[in-house]
Amino acid sequence: MDRTYTGEIASLIVALCWAVSATFFEAAGRKVGSLNVNYIRLFLAFCLLGIYGLIVRGSFFPAGAGEQQWVWLSVSGIIGFFLGDMFLFKAYTIIGSRLSMLVMTFAPALTALIGYIMLDERLSFIQLVAIFLIIGGILMAFIGREKGKFHFNMSFKGFLFALGGALGQSFGYIYSKKGLGDYDPFAATQIRIISGFLCFTLLVTVLKKWTNLKASFKDLKSMKQIAFGSFFGPSLGVGLSLYALANTETGIASALMALPPLILIVPALINGRKIAPMELIGAFFSVGGVMILFL
Repeated sequence: MDRTYTGEIASLIVALCWAVSATFFEAAGRKVGSLNVNYIRLFLAFCLLGIYGLIVRGSFFPAGAGEQQWVWLSVSGIIGFFLGDMFLFKAYTIIGSRLSMLVMTFAPALTALIGYIMLDERLSFIQLVAIFLIIGGILMAFIGREKGKFHFNMSFKGFLFALGGALGQSFGYIYSKKGLGDYDPFAATQIRIISGFLCFTLLVTVLKKWTNLKASFKDLKSMKQIAFGSFFGPSLGVGLSLYALANTETGIASALMALPPLILIVPALINGRKIAPMELIGAFFSVGGVMILFL
């Protein structure tokens, strides 16, 4: 047991990092487009992780991975970094980072369900209760009541995009687990980034968006936001999450790292946005469900 609580503190910092990175990516995505943000972000994240690898392992590029690790980690990158993040970043531009991250609290529950289907992992009664709490909390946050009728008080399209992001994260986690083994997690992340980056390169080519991508570099403010988001998210956030997992129970770390929806309520309040009571209560229900599921 970690008596100094360094793992728990690291988990809270990770949640803060992911909340900060989501805010930066949302702002940049609204200006230069979610596709461009994703493409540039992966390139920057690969470089930052490469610098770390050069200092720690003496190699800028991932090395020493076996064939099976390349296969599963590449699949994980395609599902997580390409499909999942493409949906999530589109959700940022529609419903904002705060509510997108709220929907992302679905991910731990979805991972448990996918693990049950693909890995034959059994779900206990308390785990099922936690899943219903998460789903109920999200519905509470997204459904309002007006003139006696229930309605979605924000874009249903944005909700679906964010849900796609949660699915991508969940499947990405499953395939990462199959491919990681005892391989270095940072080098493994680089492999995932490579496959995701190649998919985005193909997409940009098919959509003929190279001119649009080049134009986004002229928006210096957005480039700074992407750079800051890349540092706090896939670089610092990933590193601290691995440190947290090594210094406390996985369930505790996972629950604490699921707190960005609550963290993102604070800047929303500072900016004068009115938070609906059901939205706030729903956020607590969702995170509470995550904690019950993994503790």
